[in-house]
Amino acid sequence: MAYENLDVWKRSSRLCVEVYKNLAELKDYGFKDQLSRSALSIPSNLAEGLERQSSKEQKQFISLPEALLQS
Repeated sequence: MAYENLDVWKRSSRLCVEVYKNLAELKDYGFKDQLSRSALSIPSNLAEGLERQSSKEQKQFISLPEALLQS
């Protein structure tokens, strides 16, 4: 399964782009960096998780971001 085909990966990628766009003018660079890294971690963790060999590890990487985006 390619991570690019997952709905949760697509949604988290769009979220990441929106965070970067909305924070473009922010001068609080520490806060901006922290939010940007947090947003990027969701699609990155999904991609990393699907590279794992065992299905148990894959499920662990996928389940948490999916639950966060549903709330």
